[in-house]
Amino acid sequence: MKLRRIIPLAGVSSLALATALYAQDGQNAETVILNPITLVANGQENVEATGGVSVTAEDIEAMQPADISELFSRESSITVSGGGGPAKKVSVFGIEQSLLAVTVDGVPQAQTSWHHTGSNVIDPAFLKSVEVEAGAAAADSGFAAAAGALRYETVGALDLLEAGQNVGGRAALSYGSNGRGISGSLAGYGRSGGFDWFIMAHGSDGDNYDNGDGNEILGTEPAARNVLAKLGYEFEGHRIELGLERSRDEADRLIKANMGLAGDEVYPLKVSRDTVKLTYTSTDPTDMWDPEVSLYFSQYEYWRPNYATGARGNNGDAIFNEDQFGGKVQNTFTIGAGKITAGVDFNEHDYATDNYGDGANADRRYRNFSTSQIGIFTQGRFEFQNGFSLSTGVRYDAHRFTDWNGERFSDSGASVNGTIAYRVNDSIEVFAGASRTWLGYVIGDYGYVHARNDAFITDPDLDTGTAKNLKLGANFGGDAWQAGITFFDTKIDGLLSYESSTMLTNRTEEYRSKGVTLHGAYDFGPTRIGASFTKADVTGDGDDVLPNNGVYFMPVGETATLWVDHELPAWNTVLGASVEWAGSIDERVVNGTTYYKQPSYTVVNAYAEWTPQAYENLAVRLSVDNLFDKNYYERSGFAANDSRGGIEPVWAPGRTITLGTTMKF
Repeated sequence: MKLRRIIPLAGVSSLALATALYAQDGQNAETVILNPITLVANGQENVEATGGVSVTAEDIEAMQPADISELFSRESSITVSGGGGPAKKVSVFGIEQSLLAVTVDGVPQAQTSWHHTGSNVIDPAFLKSVEVEAGAAAADSGFAAAAGALRYETVGALDLLEAGQNVGGRAALSYGSNGRGISGSLAGYGRSGGFDWFIMAHGSDGDNYDNGDGNEILGTEPAARNVLAKLGYEFEGHRIELGLERSRDEADRLIKANMGLAGDEVYPLKVSRDTVKLTYTSTDPTDMWDPEVSLYFSQYEYWRPNYATGARGNNGDAIFNEDQFGGKVQNTFTIGAGKITAGVDFNEHDYATDNYGDGANADRRYRNFSTSQIGIFTQGRFEFQNGFSLSTGVRYDAHRFTDWNGERFSDSGASVNGTIAYRVNDSIEVFAGASRTWLGYVIGDYGYVHARNDAFITDPDLDTGTAKNLKLGANFGGDAWQAGITFFDTKIDGLLSYESSTMLTNRTEEYRSKGVTLHGAYDFGPTRIGASFTKADVTGDGDDVLPNNGVYFMPVGETATLWVDHELPAWNTVLGASVEWAGSIDERVVNGTTYYKQPSYTVVNAYAEWTPQAYENLAVRLSVDNLFDKNYYERSGFAANDSRGGIEPVWAPGRTITLGTTMKF
């Protein structure tokens, strides 16, 4: 049955790959050469051209984001739920990032261990760029890219060293009002002979912030303690790089970090991630030899001691731990019509929970389970001289899940994607894309098992998940402007449910996010201005999803952003501002619970950055977030409802003023 469903798409991809290879032999024919088609290029153009998001190094430099919310503040298609540190969850078109292939420097990141916290801790201070490939992700994006891919790339020595410079460094220090407190970072980097090195530390320390109404929001103090290090060596056309990352967030947090309960209190919570990656690449690639080989190990830990007892004691103290080991081997072949990337990847993932023996489930303190994945993939990206371009690929994965009772579940499946575009003229390009992705066993949200007793088992008929993506749109552009519109439709089924007290089984609902996203930007020289708008209808079996964050999906409705950066060369100053808007979401009553109306909000942020003429390596920045002190909570966050005696959202910070300085040396 599964094989019959993927054969038609696989045939299209195979035919496209063969056609591209054949086109190489016919390239000597007389043709009219158009401007390069950017749809299938690697990087920013490919992502933005099909409705995704690219946050470049220049964007990060302009925004100087203090957290993930600020990192994506100029993108209407991406929402980040509020709160402190581990509470933040990134969603794309209302789909939480656990259903995207999320990587940091190519290392897959943990899925959400518990639906009241985010799935990983990313420090924006370390970032060089971010790409969000929405919808039909490429085969080389990784395993189980249900709704796309989210790729974080961190900075390194070769990104920062200027021509003729062998040793450098940079330091940053800031202080902010409204609980933001002190944040500082220090980096050193250099190169000598064939070696290059980079090390950076960043930390923040503050207090709980107040919302726009002046009320303290518990569990929101900054508490990052992070380190990034890289060591590279190049010799005779080869490069080996060792990367290390260590992230810590340890503070008193809410019982449910992303929502407020009546009479809530805070309790200690520590979230950590450690990653080691070894990578080999060629510095002298040829058309037939452009390899990448990588191995990685990472560990994620969520530790909450001294947790609430009594009425909520069934939750209990807990440790959630994930260890993963994996790697990838791939090569990129360049042909006349484009490039083909082919390879294999694998992942061994071990999960463990420990409920400390507290509460009603002391009979089952430990649970250990695991997954294993291996896949082969090929992705072609081609630009033809008749105005057409194509990105298409296939991958085949095998997945095995071994549960806490030693029961083993194994299956395999294929994933196929294709995006075709046609350049009408130098200013207009139209495209359409589709994919069917096999997800294996979508473990997700396993934190539930610490609150399940000894009778909790896995459904013997447990099945795997699948995702289907469609998108179509158009891109427009000129010498100083660009714009685009994308219609998207993502369907996902076969997700797992831990909510039964007796059995882990598949959810029966098919979840769907469909809508439209638009974006545009204009570069006037000293002034850049951009805007975006997204409307996403997120449903489960046709019913609007509820804002309770239990199954990776949240209602987001309509969102929009507007931003501007303006340079004043005579004053060595840059001024900027951004506006974030979200439309209202109506009240709903479901199974006796009232989910209150989510009001519309508009938030304005502004900044000014000055570089003294005599000290070009020094920058002083003053920023004001939530300029008009609006009281609101971000979309895709838990909304207010009347269950459990009343649930409150985690309200966003009120007006926050930050003064900081950055120095390069």
